[in-house]
Amino acid sequence: MITAGDFKKGVTFEMDGNVYMVVDFQHVKPGKGSAFVRAKIKNVLTGATTEETFNPSEKFSKAVIETKEMQYLYNDGDLYYFMDNETYENIPLNKKDVEDTILYIKENMNATIKFYKGEAFSVEPPYFVELLIIECEPGVKGNSATGTTKPATLETGAVVAVPLFVNNGDTIRIDTRSGEYMERA
Repeated sequence: MITAGDFKKGVTFEMDGNVYMVVDFQHVKPGKGSAFVRAKIKNVLTGATTEETFNPSEKFSKAVIETKEMQYLYNDGDLYYFMDNETYENIPLNKKDVEDTILYIKENMNATIKFYKGEAFSVEPPYFVELLIIECEPGVKGNSATGTTKPATLETGAVVAVPLFVNNGDTIRIDTRSGEYMERA
């Protein structure tokens, strides 16, 4: 059990049948009345963020979130298969669980998968990935001085804004947290 007075950033707890993570918190002691904790909490299963106030003595069950490094193998329709690197067990994940991040993961690449009570709820690619450009407009000599960009389609299907000097067949580094071009690899 954990009390609201013990909240810190990153703490996970169960409330009303849902699992929440503390994003930000503030202990408030007003001049009149009793102290309280104002916290910004995020539902780890849905991603919704809310702001709540708690009595510092309120108790919650601590939620244990398990993370595993797993290798992406292949997809079959709406199922995406990942392999546990330790047990070699394959687990299928639905498209809705991976649709935001699968654009930055190619086959045989590792990803971090988060589990709650044995159920996977989140897939996180590495922070930086190198992907091949399969389609973009050709670059023109002398167009490297301006900050202008053009769309480029990557081997995973993601579309990223790249500088004008980048061409088809180039491998580029992408920051998966923002989806932005970093550099040519």
